[in-house]
Amino acid sequence: MTPQTDALPTSLPNTADQSAPTARISEARRLYWSIRRELWENRSLYVAPLVVAALILLGFTYATLHIPVDTVLFTTTVNNNGMVSHESHGFDPIRVYTLAADLIMATTFLVGIFYCLDALYTERRDRSILFWKSLPISDLTTVLSKAAIPLVLLPLLTWALTVVIQTLMLVISLTVFHARGLDTTALRTQLPLAQNALMLLYHLLAIYVLWYAPIWCWLLLVSAWARRSPLLWATLPPVALAVLEVITLHSTRVFAFLNYRIHGPTGIDFHVVRVSQGVGVMSMSSKMQLTPAQFLGIPGLWAGLALAAFFLAAADQLRRYRSPI
Repeated sequence: MTPQTDALPTSLPNTADQSAPTARISEARRLYWSIRRELWENRSLYVAPLVVAALILLGFTYATLHIPVDTVLFTTTVNNNGMVSHESHGFDPIRVYTLAADLIMATTFLVGIFYCLDALYTERRDRSILFWKSLPISDLTTVLSKAAIPLVLLPLLTWALTVVIQTLMLVISLTVFHARGLDTTALRTQLPLAQNALMLLYHLLAIYVLWYAPIWCWLLLVSAWARRSPLLWATLPPVALAVLEVITLHSTRVFAFLNYRIHGPTGIDFHVVRVSQGVGVMSMSSKMQLTPAQFLGIPGLWAGLALAAFFLAAADQLRRYRSPI
Protein backbone atom coordinates (compact mmCIF):
# COMPACT_ATOMS: atom_id res chain seq x y z
CA MET A 1 0.00 0.00 0.00
CA THR A 2 1.62 3.18 -1.16
CA PRO A 3 1.45 6.27 1.03
CA GLN A 4 -0.81 9.06 -0.23
CA THR A 5 1.01 12.30 -0.90
CA ASP A 6 -0.44 15.76 -1.26
CA ALA A 7 -0.76 16.72 -4.85
CA LEU A 8 0.96 19.99 -5.69
CA PRO A 9 0.11 22.00 -8.76
CA THR A 10 2.65 21.65 -11.46
CA SER A 11 2.37 25.29 -12.46
CA LEU A 12 1.33 28.53 -10.81
CA PRO A 13 -1.37 30.70 -12.35
CA ASN A 14 -0.02 33.41 -14.58
CA THR A 15 -0.76 36.46 -12.46
CA ALA A 16 1.02 38.79 -14.85
CA ASP A 17 -1.73 38.39 -17.41
CA GLN A 18 -4.46 38.99 -14.84
CA SER A 19 -3.84 42.64 -14.07
CA ALA A 20 -6.38 44.26 -11.79
CA PRO A 21 -8.64 46.75 -13.56
CA THR A 22 -7.75 50.34 -12.74
CA ALA A 23 -10.41 52.93 -12.12
CA ARG A 24 -10.26 55.70 -14.67
CA ILE A 25 -10.48 59.20 -13.27
CA SER A 26 -12.16 61.71 -15.54
CA GLU A 27 -10.48 64.98 -16.44
CA ALA A 28 -13.26 66.90 -14.74
CA ARG A 29 -12.54 65.02 -11.51
CA ARG A 30 -8.83 65.75 -11.82
CA LEU A 31 -9.60 69.43 -12.39
CA TYR A 32 -11.88 69.49 -9.34
CA TRP A 33 -9.23 68.05 -7.03
CA SER A 34 -6.58 70.32 -8.53
CA ILE A 35 -8.71 73.35 -7.66
CA ARG A 36 -9.19 72.03 -4.13
CA ARG A 37 -5.44 71.60 -3.88
CA GLU A 38 -5.00 75.28 -4.78
CA LEU A 39 -7.35 76.26 -1.98
CA TRP A 40 -5.53 74.04 0.50
CA GLU A 41 -2.14 75.46 -0.40
CA ASN A 42 -3.23 79.13 -0.68
CA ARG A 43 -5.37 79.94 2.31
CA SER A 44 -4.85 83.65 1.78
CA LEU A 45 -7.31 83.39 -1.12
CA TYR A 46 -10.19 83.33 1.34
CA VAL A 47 -8.56 84.38 4.61
CA ALA A 48 -7.68 87.90 3.42
CA PRO A 49 -11.20 88.74 2.14
CA LEU A 50 -12.74 87.27 5.29
CA VAL A 51 -10.48 89.40 7.50
CA VAL A 52 -11.33 92.55 5.54
CA ALA A 53 -15.05 91.73 5.69
CA ALA A 54 -14.84 91.16 9.45
CA LEU A 55 -13.02 94.49 9.94
CA ILE A 56 -15.66 96.26 7.84
CA LEU A 57 -18.45 94.77 9.92
CA LEU A 58 -16.73 95.61 13.22
CA GLY A 59 -16.01 99.18 12.12
CA PHE A 60 -19.54 99.67 10.87
CA THR A 61 -21.02 98.31 14.10
CA TYR A 62 -18.85 100.58 16.22
CA ALA A 63 -19.66 103.64 14.09
CA THR A 64 -23.38 102.89 14.14
CA LEU A 65 -23.45 102.51 17.92
CA HIS A 66 -21.50 105.71 18.60
CA ILE A 67 -22.77 108.05 15.90
CA PRO A 68 -24.63 111.11 17.29
CA VAL A 69 -28.34 111.07 16.69
CA ASP A 70 -28.43 114.60 15.26
CA THR A 71 -26.01 113.67 12.43
CA VAL A 72 -28.36 111.08 10.92
CA LEU A 73 -31.06 113.16 9.31
CA PHE A 74 -33.30 112.25 6.38
CA THR A 75 -35.83 114.58 4.78
CA THR A 76 -38.71 112.82 3.05
CA THR A 77 -40.13 114.66 0.05
CA VAL A 78 -42.84 113.86 -2.49
CA ASN A 79 -42.54 115.33 -5.98
CA ASN A 80 -45.34 116.17 -8.41
CA ASN A 81 -45.37 112.64 -9.80
CA GLY A 82 -45.91 111.14 -6.38
CA MET A 83 -42.37 109.75 -6.13
CA VAL A 84 -41.04 109.60 -2.57
CA SER A 85 -37.38 110.42 -2.00
CA HIS A 86 -35.28 110.59 1.15
CA GLU A 87 -32.61 113.27 1.13
CA SER A 88 -29.69 112.86 3.48
CA HIS A 89 -28.26 115.69 5.60
CA GLY A 90 -24.97 115.17 7.38
CA PHE A 91 -23.89 111.55 7.79
CA ASP A 92 -25.37 109.24 5.18
CA PRO A 93 -25.28 105.61 6.34
CA ILE A 94 -26.24 104.37 2.89
CA ARG A 95 -22.88 105.41 1.42
CA VAL A 96 -21.11 102.91 3.69
CA TYR A 97 -22.65 100.01 1.76
CA THR A 98 -20.94 101.17 -1.42
CA LEU A 99 -17.64 101.53 0.42
CA ALA A 100 -17.93 98.00 1.85
CA ALA A 101 -18.49 96.52 -1.61
CA ASP A 102 -15.55 98.47 -3.05
CA LEU A 103 -13.19 97.35 -0.27
CA ILE A 104 -14.06 93.68 -0.65
CA MET A 105 -13.68 93.83 -4.43
CA ALA A 106 -10.34 95.63 -4.13
CA THR A 107 -9.10 92.99 -1.68
CA THR A 108 -9.99 90.03 -3.87
CA PHE A 109 -8.55 91.82 -6.90
CA LEU A 110 -5.18 92.27 -5.19
CA VAL A 111 -5.28 88.70 -3.89
CA GLY A 112 -5.92 87.49 -7.43
CA ILE A 113 -2.96 89.44 -8.82
CA PHE A 114 -0.45 88.08 -6.32
CA TYR A 115 -1.86 84.57 -6.58
CA CYS A 116 -1.48 84.50 -10.38
CA LEU A 117 2.08 85.80 -10.18
CA ASP A 118 3.05 83.05 -7.70
CA ALA A 119 0.90 80.20 -9.05
CA LEU A 120 3.41 78.70 -11.51
CA TYR A 121 6.52 80.46 -10.25
CA THR A 122 6.57 79.16 -6.68
CA GLU A 123 6.33 75.49 -7.63
CA ARG A 124 9.47 75.86 -9.76
CA ARG A 125 11.29 77.83 -7.08
CA ASP A 126 10.64 75.34 -4.26
CA ARG A 127 11.00 72.41 -6.72
CA SER A 128 7.62 70.98 -5.77
CA ILE A 129 6.88 70.84 -9.50
CA LEU A 130 8.89 67.59 -9.60
CA PHE A 131 6.38 65.98 -7.25
CA TRP A 132 3.28 67.33 -8.99
CA LYS A 133 4.56 66.22 -12.38
CA SER A 134 4.89 62.68 -11.04
CA LEU A 135 1.13 62.55 -10.53
CA PRO A 136 -1.24 61.55 -13.36
CA ILE A 137 -2.36 65.15 -13.90
CA SER A 138 -1.65 66.89 -17.18
CA ASP A 139 -0.04 70.31 -17.38
CA LEU A 140 -3.18 71.69 -19.02
CA THR A 141 -5.33 70.55 -16.10
CA THR A 142 -2.92 72.19 -13.66
CA VAL A 143 -2.89 75.48 -15.57
CA LEU A 144 -6.69 75.50 -15.89
CA SER A 145 -7.11 74.83 -12.17
CA LYS A 146 -4.92 77.82 -11.38
CA ALA A 147 -6.79 80.01 -13.88
CA ALA A 148 -10.09 78.99 -12.32
CA ILE A 149 -9.15 80.74 -9.07
CA PRO A 150 -9.30 84.36 -10.38
CA LEU A 151 -11.84 83.58 -13.09
CA VAL A 152 -14.38 81.62 -11.03
CA LEU A 153 -13.74 81.25 -7.32
CA LEU A 154 -12.64 84.78 -6.38
CA PRO A 155 -15.60 86.47 -8.11
CA LEU A 156 -18.03 84.08 -6.42
CA LEU A 157 -16.34 84.68 -3.06
CA THR A 158 -16.51 88.44 -3.62
CA TRP A 159 -20.20 88.28 -4.43
CA ALA A 160 -21.11 86.05 -1.49
CA LEU A 161 -19.11 88.10 1.03
CA THR A 162 -20.54 91.40 -0.19
CA VAL A 163 -24.13 90.15 -0.03
CA VAL A 164 -23.66 88.72 3.47
CA ILE A 165 -21.86 91.81 4.81
CA GLN A 166 -24.39 94.26 3.37
CA THR A 167 -27.26 92.21 4.77
CA LEU A 168 -25.69 92.15 8.24
CA MET A 169 -25.00 95.89 8.01
CA LEU A 170 -28.64 96.54 7.19
CA VAL A 171 -29.82 94.42 10.12
CA ILE A 172 -27.45 96.25 12.48
CA SER A 173 -28.55 99.66 11.17
CA LEU A 174 -32.25 98.88 11.50
CA THR A 175 -31.79 97.49 15.00
CA VAL A 176 -29.69 100.38 16.33
CA PHE A 177 -31.70 103.13 14.66
CA HIS A 178 -34.99 101.67 15.82
CA ALA A 179 -33.67 101.35 19.39
CA ARG A 180 -32.58 105.00 19.34
CA GLY A 181 -35.87 106.25 17.97
CA LEU A 182 -34.61 107.15 14.48
CA ASP A 183 -36.66 106.84 11.32
CA THR A 184 -35.65 103.70 9.42
CA THR A 185 -37.90 104.25 6.40
CA ALA A 186 -35.05 105.43 4.19
CA LEU A 187 -32.95 102.37 4.98
CA ARG A 188 -35.80 99.94 4.44
CA THR A 189 -37.01 101.45 1.19
CA GLN A 190 -33.81 102.68 -0.45
CA LEU A 191 -31.67 99.55 0.01
CA PRO A 192 -32.99 96.86 -2.36
CA LEU A 193 -30.43 94.22 -1.44
CA ALA A 194 -31.74 91.63 -3.89
CA GLN A 195 -31.47 94.04 -6.81
CA ASN A 196 -28.02 95.18 -5.72
CA ALA A 197 -26.89 91.54 -5.44
CA LEU A 198 -27.93 90.88 -9.04
CA MET A 199 -26.17 94.03 -10.24
CA LEU A 200 -23.03 93.06 -8.36
CA LEU A 201 -23.10 89.59 -9.90
CA TYR A 202 -23.43 91.11 -13.37
CA HIS A 203 -20.54 93.45 -12.66
CA LEU A 204 -18.28 90.64 -11.48
CA LEU A 205 -19.09 88.38 -14.42
CA ALA A 206 -18.70 91.16 -16.98
CA ILE A 207 -15.57 92.83 -15.62
CA TYR A 208 -13.70 90.51 -13.26
CA VAL A 209 -14.27 87.36 -15.30
CA LEU A 210 -14.69 88.25 -18.98
CA TRP A 211 -13.05 91.64 -19.38
CA TYR A 212 -10.12 90.92 -17.05
CA ALA A 213 -9.51 87.40 -18.42
CA PRO A 214 -6.45 88.42 -20.52
CA ILE A 215 -4.93 90.18 -17.50
CA TRP A 216 -5.25 87.09 -15.29
CA CYS A 217 -3.89 84.82 -18.02
CA TRP A 218 -1.02 87.19 -18.76
CA LEU A 219 0.01 87.05 -15.11
CA LEU A 220 -0.11 83.25 -15.20
CA LEU A 221 2.04 83.24 -18.33
CA VAL A 222 4.65 85.45 -16.68
CA SER A 223 4.53 83.23 -13.60
CA ALA A 224 5.31 80.20 -15.76
CA TRP A 225 8.16 81.96 -17.58
CA ALA A 226 9.98 84.24 -15.12
CA ARG A 227 12.99 82.95 -13.23
CA ARG A 228 12.76 85.76 -10.68
CA SER A 229 10.66 88.83 -9.88
CA PRO A 230 7.48 87.89 -11.81
CA LEU A 231 5.79 91.15 -10.72
CA LEU A 232 8.54 93.15 -12.41
CA TRP A 233 8.34 91.10 -15.60
CA ALA A 234 4.56 91.41 -15.69
CA THR A 235 4.55 95.20 -15.49
CA LEU A 236 7.84 96.28 -17.06
CA PRO A 237 7.30 95.19 -20.72
CA PRO A 238 3.97 97.00 -21.31
CA VAL A 239 5.13 100.12 -19.46
CA ALA A 240 8.47 100.16 -21.29
CA LEU A 241 6.70 99.72 -24.62
CA ALA A 242 4.37 102.61 -23.85
CA VAL A 243 7.24 104.89 -22.84
CA LEU A 244 9.23 103.90 -25.92
CA GLU A 245 6.27 104.76 -28.13
CA VAL A 246 5.97 108.21 -26.54
CA ILE A 247 9.69 108.90 -27.02
CA THR A 248 10.03 107.61 -30.58
CA LEU A 249 6.60 108.04 -32.18
CA HIS A 250 5.19 110.80 -29.96
CA SER A 251 1.92 108.91 -29.62
CA THR A 252 0.11 107.25 -26.74
CA ARG A 253 -1.66 104.31 -28.38
CA VAL A 254 -0.15 101.78 -25.95
CA PHE A 255 -1.16 103.88 -22.96
CA ALA A 256 -4.64 104.21 -24.43
CA PHE A 257 -4.87 100.44 -24.91
CA LEU A 258 -3.74 99.74 -21.35
CA ASN A 259 -6.24 102.28 -20.03
CA TYR A 260 -8.96 100.71 -22.17
CA ARG A 261 -8.22 97.23 -20.83
CA ILE A 262 -8.01 98.33 -17.19
CA HIS A 263 -10.93 100.77 -17.02
CA GLY A 264 -13.18 99.02 -19.49
CA PRO A 265 -14.98 100.22 -22.61
CA THR A 266 -17.28 103.21 -22.75
CA GLY A 267 -20.50 102.42 -20.93
CA ILE A 268 -19.01 100.35 -18.11
CA ASP A 269 -18.20 101.70 -14.69
CA PHE A 270 -16.49 99.83 -11.86
CA HIS A 271 -18.78 101.25 -9.17
CA VAL A 272 -21.68 98.87 -8.90
CA VAL A 273 -23.81 100.98 -6.62
CA ARG A 274 -23.92 104.68 -5.99
CA VAL A 275 -25.85 107.27 -4.07
CA SER A 276 -27.58 109.57 -6.49
CA GLN A 277 -27.06 113.31 -6.24
CA GLY A 278 -28.46 114.45 -2.94
CA VAL A 279 -30.78 111.49 -2.64
CA GLY A 280 -30.03 108.30 -0.77
CA VAL A 281 -31.03 105.88 -3.49
CA MET A 282 -28.82 102.90 -4.14
CA SER A 283 -28.89 101.93 -7.78
CA MET A 284 -26.63 100.77 -10.53
CA SER A 285 -24.34 103.49 -11.78
CA SER A 286 -25.56 105.26 -14.88
CA LYS A 287 -22.55 103.89 -16.74
CA MET A 288 -23.50 100.34 -15.82
CA GLN A 289 -26.75 100.41 -17.83
CA LEU A 290 -25.02 98.44 -20.56
CA THR A 291 -27.11 95.37 -21.30
CA PRO A 292 -25.51 91.92 -21.59
CA ALA A 293 -26.23 91.87 -25.34
CA GLN A 294 -24.39 95.16 -25.82
CA PHE A 295 -21.51 93.99 -23.67
CA LEU A 296 -21.13 90.75 -25.59
CA GLY A 297 -21.11 92.74 -28.82
CA ILE A 298 -17.95 94.68 -27.92
CA PRO A 299 -15.10 93.58 -30.25
CA GLY A 300 -12.50 94.22 -27.54
CA LEU A 301 -14.16 91.60 -25.34
CA TRP A 302 -13.70 88.77 -27.83
CA ALA A 303 -10.22 89.92 -28.78
CA GLY A 304 -9.30 89.83 -25.09
CA LEU A 305 -10.77 86.34 -24.65
CA ALA A 306 -8.80 85.10 -27.65
CA LEU A 307 -5.66 86.62 -26.18
CA ALA A 308 -6.43 84.98 -22.84
CA ALA A 309 -6.72 81.58 -24.54
CA PHE A 310 -3.35 82.16 -26.22
CA PHE A 311 -1.74 83.08 -22.89
CA LEU A 312 -3.15 79.93 -21.25
CA ALA A 313 -1.85 77.73 -24.08
CA ALA A 314 1.57 79.35 -23.81
CA ALA A 315 1.59 78.87 -20.02
CA ASP A 316 0.73 75.20 -20.55
CA GLN A 317 3.66 74.75 -22.92
CA LEU A 318 6.04 76.59 -20.61
CA ARG A 319 5.08 74.46 -17.61
CA ARG A 320 5.58 71.36 -19.69
CA TYR A 321 9.19 72.14 -20.54
CA ARG A 322 10.44 74.58 -17.87
CA SER A 323 12.78 73.09 -15.29
CA PRO A 324 12.90 74.00 -11.59
CA ILE A 325 14.75 77.17 -10.69
